[in-house]
Amino acid sequence: MTKTQIQVPEELFEQIRAFAKRREWSLAETFRRGAELLLQVYPDQVDKSATAWRPPTSSRVGWKGLSAEQLRDTAFADSDPRLA
Repeated sequence: MTKTQIQVPEELFEQIRAFAKRREWSLAETFRRGAELLLQVYPDQVDKSATAWRPPTSSRVGWKGLSAEQLRDTAFADSDPRLA
């Protein structure tokens, strides 16, 4: 077995520690089981032929004719006045 160190945000650490305590597991056992679950859930290889996801586009949607500055001004005009 290999010994290692990891860094975990405090809130996550507290949740994991409470989780382990409820099941009467050590922290090491909890992290090992979590790692094993990740390996079961995610495939061994990523499909290299798949392209990155992009949101769908439509020619009927958008802010046609507005400059970036006009779009920014429109967005801020619609915002909460307390944020200004």
